[in-house]
Amino acid sequence: MGFQTEFNSVCKFKSEQELYELLEYGRGKMMKSGFRVFPTGQKVIAYTPDNRAIAIVKIAASIAEINFQGEEVTQVEMELVRKLNEEESRVQTALAHEMFFGAKG
Repeated sequence: MGFQTEFNSVCKFKSEQELYELLEYGRGKMMKSGFRVFPTGQKVIAYTPDNRAIAIVKIAASIAEINFQGEEVTQVEMELVRKLNEEESRVQTALAHEMFFGAKG
């Protein structure tokens, strides 16, 4: 058991449904496996499951727990600040590939 620290500028969705709810309703949550620490109160860049920058979100809560199946999970609640425009998304996506996700090709 241990906590994994997330990068302060990255909030990557693994589920299209969780991302859709955030963009549609302005608030959302995502579940991550393992105990993780997200920067509550900070604004971060949200990424789609295919590693594309899509929005700026504010982390409202980060709750680490052991679920009913005995798995360590972290629930992250967030608020949509705004969607990125095409140019912002392109630049942030390129930077994230170089810094976090690994360059393609």
